[in-house]
Amino acid sequence: MSESSLIGRVRAKLNEVKSAGLWKSERLLTAPQAGHTRARGDAEVSGSSRQANTDRPILNLCANNYLGLADDARLVEAATQAMRSHGYGLASVRFICGTQDIHRQLEHRLAGFLGFDDAILYGSCFDANGGLFETLLDEADAVVSDQLNHASIIDGIRLCKAARFRFVHNDMPDLEKQLKAAREGGAKSILISTDGVFSMDGTIAQLGRIVELADRFDAMVHFDDCHATGFLGASGRGTHEHAGLMDRCKDRLVTTGTLGKAVGGASGGYTAGAGEIVELLRQRSRPYLFSNSLAPAVVGGSLAALDAIERGEDLRARLWENTAMWRGLLEAGGFELIPGSHPIVPVMFGDERRAKAFSEALWEEGVLAVAFAFPVVPKGRARIRTQMSAGLTGGDLERAAGAFVRVKRAVG
Repeated sequence: MSESSLIGRVRAKLNEVKSAGLWKSERLLTAPQAGHTRARGDAEVSGSSRQANTDRPILNLCANNYLGLADDARLVEAATQAMRSHGYGLASVRFICGTQDIHRQLEHRLAGFLGFDDAILYGSCFDANGGLFETLLDEADAVVSDQLNHASIIDGIRLCKAARFRFVHNDMPDLEKQLKAAREGGAKSILISTDGVFSMDGTIAQLGRIVELADRFDAMVHFDDCHATGFLGASGRGTHEHAGLMDRCKDRLVTTGTLGKAVGGASGGYTAGAGEIVELLRQRSRPYLFSNSLAPAVVGGSLAALDAIERGEDLRARLWENTAMWRGLLEAGGFELIPGSHPIVPVMFGDERRAKAFSEALWEEGVLAVAFAFPVVPKGRARIRTQMSAGLTGGDLERAAGAFVRVKRAVG
């Protein structure tokens, strides 16, 4: 085929990715997701002829498994029991014949836990964000979005016809400026959208100040809490609890989140908010109306995960203790970190090739910590994003820190 054909252009793009040092390979896990698991180094991906090598034990520092529940025996048993009582799958969307009693049970549990009127389940939080903005906003409205919001928020906003404004990351004066511009532009309704916790940096949104500005400009606030639900806040309810906003849930806030991180780590997402908002999403949200129902096993396991979270103060305490210890060990080792307190702990490199080489050397040390480069993060801001888990021990962290220091001495 010619270089101008579609497949020729695809080949050229792939070569550009490789030559720029931005190629992303995939490790093959051969055991359950956990702080200690097993993995293979060379995943056979996209039709490659390379065969995966022998698996090895690995210390995992890059999972979203914040509370260590991904391999919890109680969740596995609950998922198994849900399949026995409710089957393997629904083979239907929710409004046809895909709503079981356990789906509504989970939605009610999520709403009650988070402090909202109601909740609606999606296949993922990407779907929840993809179905939110188009349903709620039209061309008479405006959405004001943090510039570092997750890709799913960006894509969801693209689907709606509202006027779009973007404010500098976590910058409240600029948010105020954009809100003023939206109001002066004649917006009928305004929705501010932000991540609760920003996944690449671990920074926490100033949700309290955002709500203060929303009050002034009569705006609603959406926050994506994927990296907060289950452990941030005194009882793990998320960024709004952390910010002291539990009493504002019903008049100013709407949230999206995931069941695929701290809440069991499987899959699935949700939106929670005022009853009227959730009901309109049931009637009009396209990812909800045109996607299969969440599998019974995921629903059953997620209910058990909520049980563990609601009684899991020791899990949260262990997570925060591990986070403080890990940050201290890395700082003592001379590594550049993005300041903060969240269990997302990015180790900054800048250069994409250097970050990738460091990650590969850690793999040889028995530590899985993946390098992130463009387009996942801005060019020149490559990093190894480490993430803490309640499933790790102090000994694990000391071993991992030792590996980081040895690799630093070896490869710079």
